[in-house]
Amino acid sequence: MAIRIGPVDETDLIARAVQGDEEALAALYNRHAPALYRLAYGLLGDAEDAEEVVQDALAYALRRLDHYDPTRSAFTTWLHTITVSRCRNKRRRRWLPSLRLADWLERGRDLPDPDADLEAVVVADEEARQVWEAVQQLSPVVREVVVLRYWGGHTIPEIARIVGCPPATAQSRLRLAHEQLRRHLHPLSTSWSPAEEAG
Repeated sequence: MAIRIGPVDETDLIARAVQGDEEALAALYNRHAPALYRLAYGLLGDAEDAEEVVQDALAYALRRLDHYDPTRSAFTTWLHTITVSRCRNKRRRRWLPSLRLADWLERGRDLPDPDADLEAVVVADEEARQVWEAVQQLSPVVREVVVLRYWGGHTIPEIARIVGCPPATAQSRLRLAHEQLRRHLHPLSTSWSPAEEAG
């Protein structure tokens, strides 16, 4: 008999959580909270607001697990959709500072550790700081696509599902972001420019 080693299958966790298994609910929360926090922080730029949004989004998602349809999207995509929606609601309720992102857009560097202080990572590098400031200038709908693509690692079709637009619109927003970032980062443009990606 083979013994399963490693992380518990997500489908199994979801099924157990739907039945009210507290351990499965906790495992889903712990598995997804760090990535959702990075997403919310990237969109809101405030640690407390990001934490509040993640708690709200995950509480909502875990209460409504029976509504999740795996034939429509991956579980992560569903969670990101809920989180983006909660971030939009937060921005509508009051003005929030512009986006604060880590150096995930900086030339070819890997994402920092999920527990890293993202602001400190960026401020430590002048070029990354310039990229950060340029991303802050993007409109919220364009910023969402950039965060989901470069921070979340989502494809264009996944981004379209998360933000609720056609894939062509998501691609267009990403292209617009690239153009705007090139303008803001002109002095850096000889050494860096985001690739035009099809998804």
